Parts: sequence; structure tokens; C-alpha cells
Amino acid sequence: MNGDELNKTRWSWSSQSTERWRTFVQARTASAGVLVVAVVTALLWATIDLHSYEAFLGAHFTIGLDTYHLSLDVHEWINAGLMSLFFFVVGLEARRELDVGELRDRRWLLLSAVAGVTSMVVPALIYVAVNTGRDSVHAWGTAMSTDSAFALGILAVLGSRLPASLRAFMLTISVIDDLVGLVVIALFYSEEVHVAPLLVALGTLLVIAVVRRTIVHSGVYCALLSVVVWVALYEAGVDPVVTGLAVGGLVIAYPAPRGSLERASNLFLLFREQPTPERQRSAVRGLATAISPNERLERKFLPWVSFGIVPVFALTNAGIEITSAKLAEAFTSPITLGILIGCLAGKTFAVLTSISAANALSSGKLRPNVGWGSVTAGGAMAGATFTVSLLIASLALEGEELDQARIGILATIIGAFVLTWVVSAVIGLLSPVRRARALLGDADQVTDLAVGVDVRRDRIRGPEKATVTVVEYGDFECPYCGQAEPVVRRLLGSETDVRYVWRHLPLRDVHPNAQLAAEAAEAAARQNRFWEMHDLLLERQDALTGPDLLHHAQELGLDVEAFRQDLEEHRGAHRVAEDVSSADLSSASGTPTFFINGRRHHGAYDIATLTEAVEHARQSALAGVGMRRGRPASE
Repeated sequence: MNGDELNKTRWSWSSQSTERWRTFVQARTASAGVLVVAVVTALLWATIDLHSYEAFLGAHFTIGLDTYHLSLDVHEWINAGLMSLFFFVVGLEARRELDVGELRDRRWLLLSAVAGVTSMVVPALIYVAVNTGRDSVHAWGTAMSTDSAFALGILAVLGSRLPASLRAFMLTISVIDDLVGLVVIALFYSEEVHVAPLLVALGTLLVIAVVRRTIVHSGVYCALLSVVVWVALYEAGVDPVVTGLAVGGLVIAYPAPRGSLERASNLFLLFREQPTPERQRSAVRGLATAISPNERLERKFLPWVSFGIVPVFALTNAGIEITSAKLAEAFTSPITLGILIGCLAGKTFAVLTSISAANALSSGKLRPNVGWGSVTAGGAMAGATFTVSLLIASLALEGEELDQARIGILATIIGAFVLTWVVSAVIGLLSPVRRARALLGDADQVTDLAVGVDVRRDRIRGPEKATVTVVEYGDFECPYCGQAEPVVRRLLGSETDVRYVWRHLPLRDVHPNAQLAAEAAEAAARQNRFWEMHDLLLERQDALTGPDLLHHAQELGLDVEAFRQDLEEHRGAHRVAEDVSSADLSSASGTPTFFINGRRHHGAYDIATLTEAVEHARQSALAGVGMRRGRPASE
């Protein structure tokens, strides 16, 4: 395997990390379409032949031996069994956000928790008020949870009207909702709890936590132990779907460390030299350990959950015999009205007022990471409920009351879309600057770039006081950096308010000439010709040996003897090492890695994507400046 092949592999690992967020959102938004198909299928099936639909759900399957076995019907296996995997992914999402996502800022974690809990309590209280004095009041949990798939699906449809940063806001709210929803199921919708099996479940969870920290390849062990937890919770009378959330929350997330990537590259080289089964297994293990277990498991299970398990859940829980009489009865029923009013009006009101109150009580220290217009739109989107609400409805209600709850839950999806569209339309009527403020806000964002730009030492192109700063960690021998260079030049050529910073990250394990090329650029900088050498090195990536570098210096008209002496004495090595250290602190392990106004750029680096990211950063910065001055930044 040559250097270019190794770099492609290396870049793919880095790409997996940077594309993780995009892949997650795409899976969740795309699954909304599959969910719609599943819901329509369930409605048609139940309406055309309700008997066969109910017979299918009631079919029993038994697992185990004569003495020790579980016998559940299809509906129970799906709701309590398959949905454990759904909540396992929810647990992975929650842990990822805590470790490397928006919830790293504990202020935002606190604010999200306040908004998430309030957006569940208020709808539940509205449902209770509407159903006071009726047996159906017990189903107050059906009006609580937001469905992330449908919420993100609404955002995808209205994506041109709302900022991309609203995705993180919605994900955080929905994760909090799912967490609290499971607690509600465990405490209020479980049968009589038996202490002995509950202690077994808790003890096994503790063992899983220890195994995850002591055994690197612990997937099989954790899977078997998770089954033990599931069975113990079932026997304890606690809904066993809690198993997935608990186990998922134990799986840590972290960016791929550069050291792990280098070790994996070395293992590939050893395999290339000696392609034996032992070397192959070693290389595969090196790849596995280079990526965090959280990311590996999410990539493995997310497609199955989004496009398989959740649609199957919808198929087996959304089936209602639709008739005009049943619809008329439902929309005059306290159950349906309680769910609709609670989810649509209650969640919008709760999200907006709780965040406003937290902001006021903290004297502005707790602010959302989006603007108040986006907060309102997010509250409207949060009214779309489905998965957890259907799960609670199936536990709390039966017969006609269950059908009424299902109709109310399905109606929230349409209502949330319409309400969000209205909010976004009103925001669209504002002036450009006020619209930017309403959508983006002025909160201090989580900064991914550990070492800020220093005009006294960094290599900078563009105006010193530009609104947007693009930092690239690059390698002169990396073909992807070579491909990104024309894009960056086009971006700088079309923008007057963007500055560009190059920092060295030579991948010496895959590019033998990268370190010397970086030192050559620093040697040219000693003669005030850094950018000329930078451009030439990226243009001629196949000519980076010592003689080639001397030829480049002569072509640029440098003092070749001084240049040669700088290279021989490695005078630029210290400066390159400083950039590499800052890359490690910022978890930049592959090239190219871009940071835009201190935030890591996730996704492609074509001209359209980078231009969109730069424009978003500019609008956010201008909105923040205008708010801090107490007036619009520009009209």
C-alpha cells in the first residue's frame, strides 16, 4: 500500500468523524418519509381488514426452554424488544452530545434540560386539565415527548427558511424528551416492581460499565450482559426498553486521536509487507480502536433503527380503522384534544417561556445557541410527537380510547408542520439583519479551535479584522489538501470579509515528504515568501524531495543558500510542531480539517458548501455584534 492509498484510508477515518453529524441528520430526516409510508400502510391495513391486523399483532412467539422462557405476542416483542435498540441509539446520541457535541457547554446542557423538561410538564398539565375527572387522565404521558425523526423531517422540508444550527437545538430537546419519557414509563407505566430482579439488572449494568472500560473488544460481552439486564427488568416489572438507554449512555464518544490513526497506518504498512491472516486481524483491530465505540455503534445501528425498527413500530402501533364517525368522535374527545392542545400550543409556549425565564433569571448568562425566532420555530416543531407517545398510549389506554390517542398523536405531526411554517413565514417578513438576529441569536458558541488565531505568528491571508476566519490544518503532500486549495482560492477571491489561516499538520506516517515540505514553507517565510511557496507546494505535490524544494526556492527567487541552511538545520521544525500540537488540542487528526470562526466545519469542502458555512458564520457574527451594541449591525 503506497502513501496515497494510506492517506485515502487516513482521510476516510477523519471523514467519518466530520460526516458523522451530517449522516445522523440525513438518516433521521430521511426516516421520516419511511415513517409516513409505515403509518399510511398501518391505517389502510386496519381500515380494510382490522381483524387480520389485530390477529397479526396478537400472534405469540416463545423464546427459551420449557422451564425458562418468554412468551410474548408480536406487539409486545416489538414495543419492548426491538424498541430497546431504538433507545440504545438515543442513549448513544445523548452520550455523544455530552462528550463531543453541543452539551459540552454545560450552560447549554442546563438550558436544554430546563426547556426539555418544561416542554413535557406543560403539555402533560394541559392534558390533565382537559381530562380531569375521567379515567383517561392516567394517559397524561402521551402528550409529553417530541419525535426527533418527524421534527428533523419538518426542519428538512423548511430548511431554506431556518438555520442549520436549529438541528442541534431540536436534537437536544428531543434527546431530553426521550430520556425523561423513559423515566416516566419506568415510574408511572410499569407494573408492580419486584426488588430482586431489579437489583440483578442494576448489578449487571455496573458490570457492563466496568467491562466497557477494561476490555477493548467488549461488544459481544456487553450484548450478552444487555440481554440479562433486559430479562431482569422484564421480570422486575419495569419496561425493559430502559435497557437500551442505560447501555447506550455508557458508551463514550471522542474524536479519532492522531496517535491511534498513526498506529493504524503502521499496522496497514505491516500488513502490506506481510499480508498474513495475523497481520490482517491486527490491522482490522487497529481500525476499530481508532474510532470511538460510540461512533462505530451508532453507524452500525442507526440505519437499522431509522429505516427498520421505527417503521415496524409505526406499522404495529398506528393501525386505526378510519371512518368519518370515528374521526368526528376523536376530535371531540378530551383525549385527542388534550394531546393536540398540549403538544402544539403547550410545547411552543413551554419552550419559549422556559428559555426566556432562564435567560432573564441568569442575567443573560443562559442563552440559546439560536435566535428567539428559531426558538419559537423549534417549540412548534417539538409539537410533533410519535414514538414514545404511542408507546405510552399503548401502555395506558385500550380500545376506543387508544384509537383516539393515536389519532391525536398522528394529527400533531400535521399540526406541527403547519405551525412551524407559519412561524418561519413571519420571520421571513423581517428585514435581513433582523431576520438574521431572529434566526441565529448572539450567544457565545462552543469553540472547537483550541488555539485562537494570533496575527503575530499565524500565516494569514485576507483582511486582519475580517468578520469570518477560516483555519485549515493541512499537509502539503495530502492530495485532498491539493483538491481543496482551488476551492479556498475561489472563496477568498469572491469574499472581501474573510481571512484564511494555514496551519501545518504533516501526516508523516503516510507522507514521507510532508514534514520537510512544511519546513520549506517556513524557510520561505523567513524571506517573506510563505504564501508563494505554499501555493507552489500544493500545486506540485509530486515534487517535494530536497532537490525539488531547492529548485522551487530558486524559481521563486529566494536566497537559495540561506534556504538550504534553514532546511538542513530544521529551523522551521519548532514552528511546525507548534501547529501540530494545536491540532491535537483541537482534535484535528486528518487533513484537510477546517475551522470557521472557531467551529469545526463538518461536511464537504466544495465551493458551495464552504460558501454556505462562511455565510452562516458571517450572519451569526453580525447578528451578535448588533445585539451587543443594542442596535442592528447594518440595515
